[in-house]
Amino acid sequence: MTLTIFMIAVLMITASNPARALGLQSRNSEDTRLLQEAKVLIFDKKWAEAEEKLFTLIKKYPGSSYYSQALFYLGKCQAEQEGKEKQALKTFEEFLKRHDRVPGLAEEAEIAVIDLAFKLFNRGEKDYSRILLDKLSSPSRVVKYYAAMKMSYLQDKTLASKALPVLTGLIQTEKDPELVDRAKIAVLRISPDALKDLPPGSREGVRLLKIRIYEKGKKVPAVSINLPLSLADLALQALPEEEKAKMREKGYDLNRIISDLARAKEKLVRIEEDGNIIEIWIE
Repeated sequence: MTLTIFMIAVLMITASNPARALGLQSRNSEDTRLLQEAKVLIFDKKWAEAEEKLFTLIKKYPGSSYYSQALFYLGKCQAEQEGKEKQALKTFEEFLKRHDRVPGLAEEAEIAVIDLAFKLFNRGEKDYSRILLDKLSSPSRVVKYYAAMKMSYLQDKTLASKALPVLTGLIQTEKDPELVDRAKIAVLRISPDALKDLPPGSREGVRLLKIRIYEKGKKVPAVSINLPLSLADLALQALPEEEKAKMREKGYDLNRIISDLARAKEKLVRIEEDGNIIEIWIE
């Protein structure tokens, strides 16, 4: 009799408030709502407000099936706020350590970690070089290549040179010509002479743009660059417009010079200014 009364009571409670009776649905409804509201705020670039929603979700519902996603989006919000780079990096690393991390977001988190470590290193936080170096050994080709190309922008060329094996390996093995060209540009940023060390097969059929700059009174060039002609346009596109304008003011249009050289094949352009000499030709 007692058991029957108990079952009736349970049924009545369930009917009046099934969420409270189960102890799950109200929680799931709230963590879902918090995540969705945070995503809307992220879309509107309201990083601090979205961060607050995600903190609430993480703190109140550590067992939520959305916990891993919340960590990822929290890292994204922190990364967008100046001064929170270290927090963002730790949040992304925590996300990447979770066994239930969303696979589709893991690669994006890895790339965010590289960007954050790069930014912190350039601010003088030299310990973050460890993260950049670690990513060069990533089992993911995308992460490994991204880390190498990002490192090519480092002013510290000693550290940047650590990316050369990944970049030269990419050039020799990848089939995507756009990706290979980007890798070649990255190599040139680190060491203009590194491309000539590639196996002959990697350079077969490549016409080279050669630049030599001689300082006044010197017979040995101060600058010596051999650049695949196919990359010349990419290199020029990367030059700031103000630098191109300065060159044009002095009567030198690099786009026209290289275009003329390409048509004339082996013609040499020689520019003299204040005793310094610039020689440009194509082989």
